Amino acid sequence: MIEDIYKAEANRYESAMEYRRSGRSGILIPELSLGFWHNFGEISPLERSKDIMRFAFDHGITSFDLANNYGPGYGTAEETFGFVFEKSFKPYRDEMFVASKAGYDMWPGPYGNWGSRKYLMASIDQSLKRTKLEYFDVFYSHRFDPETPLEETLQALVDIVRAGKALYIGISRWPKDAAQFAFDYLKKRDAPCLLFQDRLNLVDRRVEKDGLLDCVRENGSGFIGFSPLAQGVLTNRYLNGIPSDSRAMQGKFLKTSQISEDVVSKIRQLNDIALNRGQTLAQMSLSWVLAHPGVTSVIVGCSSTAQLADSLKAVKNKFFHPEELETIERIASEITL
Repeated sequence: MIEDIYKAEANRYESAMEYRRSGRSGILIPELSLGFWHNFGEISPLERSKDIMRFAFDHGITSFDLANNYGPGYGTAEETFGFVFEKSFKPYRDEMFVASKAGYDMWPGPYGNWGSRKYLMASIDQSLKRTKLEYFDVFYSHRFDPETPLEETLQALVDIVRAGKALYIGISRWPKDAAQFAFDYLKKRDAPCLLFQDRLNLVDRRVEKDGLLDCVRENGSGFIGFSPLAQGVLTNRYLNGIPSDSRAMQGKFLKTSQISEDVVSKIRQLNDIALNRGQTLAQMSLSWVLAHPGVTSVIVGCSSTAQLADSLKAVKNKFFHPEELETIERIASEITL
């Protein structure tokens, strides 16, 4: 069997993709980052994962967002990344921005979860082994731990950077007061927080309402958003009912009861606006997030190169007329999931 040799597209940086500065750092991150949450685990065909990763890189996506427990099952998304990295991306490591995280359930017993120093230190060593990397560009505390002292979690992250296992620190889904403590603590130790990660989409604007977006920006960190399509609600997926293979039908992250007639009616109204913009609803939803001041990048998931190609078109039209934006946000505010 002849080995499939990958050579990246020579014009990969000549697309419409922009690279945004993460806060007050020297790091530029593409507007779209490839997320590995649910489509790169052991149940996903390896060939498909490889094709998606190559397609992403060939179209200017240099940012890859992983976590130790992504799969399904736990750790297998990192293993997939590691296999493809060794076969395809090793010559391009210095052009890649790779993130991983630890904070959720990963292995049995009291040391396989949350934010203790023991868990974080073990996690990054395991993640580096699975991904076949020598270091991560950014390593996150994946969630706020209300029981572990913040100083313990944060000092572990500082020491990870000082040990050369990660270049930068990130935090994900921390409440505002704890995030401010983290920004101050890390800054005093010359390891400032590079990125804050949280959910932001048309129907979930909590980070705006809580003042988190402003807090992140004021502290010189970048913001990277996930779930920009609200588990597929902000796409054409549910315009004509609930497909049998949809996430709502599976019932794990979205319930069929949430896709009510009223919700579908509002989605159709948003879809009409998107069509008038020359976009799909998914593209418009991504463009809306990217139009926010302080947003550095948006994490997109996909199960095919065609789906990723559709998302990539969002970067070509991020302008909204004030009246258009007002109408979109009014309709979206009436959607309750």
